[in-house]
Amino acid sequence: MALLRGVWGVLNSLGKSGADLCAGCGSRLRSPFSFAYVPKWFSSSLSGYPKKPMTSYVRFSKEQLPLFKAQNPDAKNSELIKKIAKLWRELPDSEKKIYEDAYRADWQIYKEEINRIQEQLTPSQMVSLEKEIMQKRLKKKALMKKRELTMLGKPKRPRSAYNIFIAERFQEARDGTSQVKLKAINENWKNLSNSQKQVYIQLAKDDKIRYYNEMKSWEEQMMEVGREDLIRRSIKYPAKNDPEKF
Repeated sequence: MALLRGVWGVLNSLGKSGADLCAGCGSRLRSPFSFAYVPKWFSSSLSGYPKKPMTSYVRFSKEQLPLFKAQNPDAKNSELIKKIAKLWRELPDSEKKIYEDAYRADWQIYKEEINRIQEQLTPSQMVSLEKEIMQKRLKKKALMKKRELTMLGKPKRPRSAYNIFIAERFQEARDGTSQVKLKAINENWKNLSNSQKQVYIQLAKDDKIRYYNEMKSWEEQMMEVGREDLIRRSIKYPAKNDPEKF
């Protein structure tokens, strides 16, 4: 069932039936699924397939977040989500039921659409569509994960001494003070003396300390809102005299 998520929505919007899937076959999926054939019209339209219905909590959060942002324009998203989660936990069961009923109704419609399209597809067509859906789903999942972490305010990872040096030189290039290219920057880095590199090594060490302090605070917030799935299983703290590798 899940493999054909939203296929009916695509067919319905295009005015096509299951039999139409056979028309226009011949375009191959790229590696690693180059052996499977997918209708050309379907490949170009798959990006519009419907999503799974929002859960009761997600629906509630989506409604509340704009309101909380309006009331707290300077607050971080992670702080607002913490408040929304607290509000949800304290919400009376009678009010939660409104969101839960809406989710169940949407889920029933979603299941009916999937069942209907499944009845119209042949086994070979289902396999082909599964390949395409899986590729797009994995790509979308990775993008959504990145956006979610950004929205939750996850700290940026620390930069190495070399990355700090690169960023500094590229900034100079953007400001028009020099015409620096990556190859030249690499050569400049190699030609730096140990004392010159030490400046960037110290900046990188400071950035590691910043990162671990911010991550500690951020993970505490995630624990409070019930997002233990985002907590690191093991935490490696930087050594006091941790040499920079380059």
